[in-house]
Amino acid sequence: MRTDLTREDLSLPEGRPLFAAELTPYRSLGRQGFRILLLVAGAVTIGYGGFFIATGAYPVGIFFGLDFLLLYGALKLSFRSGRVREEVTVSRDTLSVRKFSAAGRMVEHRFNPFRARFDVRRHAEFGITAMEVSGEGRRTEIGGFLNPDDRESFAKAFYSALATVKRRI
Repeated sequence: MRTDLTREDLSLPEGRPLFAAELTPYRSLGRQGFRILLLVAGAVTIGYGGFFIATGAYPVGIFFGLDFLLLYGALKLSFRSGRVREEVTVSRDTLSVRKFSAAGRMVEHRFNPFRARFDVRRHAEFGITAMEVSGEGRRTEIGGFLNPDDRESFAKAFYSALATVKRRI
C-alpha cells in the first residue's frame, strides 16, 4: 500500500490529487517460491507415486497425482486473486475509487468529497473489519483484502486527507 500526502500538496489546484493510494493484497509466496514449491511437490509426487504404482498400489499413486494437480490449481487461483487492486484518490473536486479485478476489468466509483462519508467498522479484538465510502445514495467497500495493520494505516491517512479537503473549502 502506498499513500502520498504532503503539506505542499494542500495548495494544489482543483483536479490534482491531495491523496493517492494503490491498495494491493499481500502475497507471501512470490514467483520463485511458486516454482520451487511445485518442483519439490512434483518430485515427491513422482517419487512416492511411482513407488506405490510399482508395488501394485496404483490407486495411491493416482491420488498423489491428483493431490499435485489440486495444489497447482490452488496456487494458480491464489496468484490470480493477487492481481486485484484498488486505486483511491482524493482531490478538491473528486473522490475516486477505481477497482481492478483479477481479470483486468475496472470499475470506478466517484463521489463528491464534501458529501462523502468514510465509515469504518471495528472489532474489539481484530481492529478494523471493513471500510467503506458512501455518499449521494451510493456506497463502495475499500480494501477488503488488506491485512489489519494496512487497514489501520490506510484508514488514518485516508480520513486525514478527506478531512483536509473538507476543511479547505
